[in-house]
Amino acid sequence: MKVGIIQQTCTANREENMQKLARSIKEVAAQGAELVVLQELHNSLYFCQTENTELFDLAEPIPGPSTEFYGAIARECGVVLVTSLFERRAAGLYHNTAVVFEKDGTIAGKYRKMHIPDDPAYYEKFYFTPGDMGFKPIQTSVGKLGVQVCWDQWYPEGARLMALAGAEILIYPTAIGYESSDTEEEQSRQREAWTTVQRGHAVANGLPVVAVNRTGHEPDPSGQTRGIQFWGSSFVSGPQGEMLYRAPIDEEVATVVEIDMKRSENVRRWWPFLRDRRIECFEGLTKRFLD
Repeated sequence: MKVGIIQQTCTANREENMQKLARSIKEVAAQGAELVVLQELHNSLYFCQTENTELFDLAEPIPGPSTEFYGAIARECGVVLVTSLFERRAAGLYHNTAVVFEKDGTIAGKYRKMHIPDDPAYYEKFYFTPGDMGFKPIQTSVGKLGVQVCWDQWYPEGARLMALAGAEILIYPTAIGYESSDTEEEQSRQREAWTTVQRGHAVANGLPVVAVNRTGHEPDPSGQTRGIQFWGSSFVSGPQGEMLYRAPIDEEVATVVEIDMKRSENVRRWWPFLRDRRIECFEGLTKRFLD
């Protein structure tokens, strides 16, 4: 399967961001992409650097204007498209939601981000209610997509549950970058840890992984920090964690990566982790901590 990944910078101009993405989607579709994955919250700047009730105005219903826009692009290009939207479910109830479109422009399914961070410059708990849809793959014409979002990518449990539910590929729209006061050595450790943990999900589950991050610098509107330098590095790995592609840190990318979807079957035959799991001994995983 040919997968298009789009790593871009964003501005405060929502329409500009969306039109830029539309051009990039068409570009990778012209290169043969069957599946296209966008970065997290791609319509706007990453607004969670501050807590501001006015920014809830960025949210919209699903279906709504953005799903109409991206559905039309998916239909025009004949691609399965993974998007990341700020969902208004009801007044005072909002989610960070990935929406997947089928090739005919219809909504194939959605996933609400389950793990919500609350760190300096990543004040997502102020904006997003944790997802309540579970870890369920989305069936599409190119396969069952195990879509999660950003902070979810650090948790092996979510990847495992997606795999157990039949996911054929793990996909993570992302917005992650450097804290401005960190040393270069610490920044490198964080970026490599981010890559390594997701490659570990690939190995542990015998599945390809696609992680698409944003790039560029976005200032802190409050001026309390020097903003976020998103570290790009979007990548695709195979089911043994082998790196099939890795984007630069600070460049925009619209490219196509080919994944051998049949390889997972052989890898799972060689390394039958699902067969050998001692599920009768895992009850402790449902507890916060084993005191």
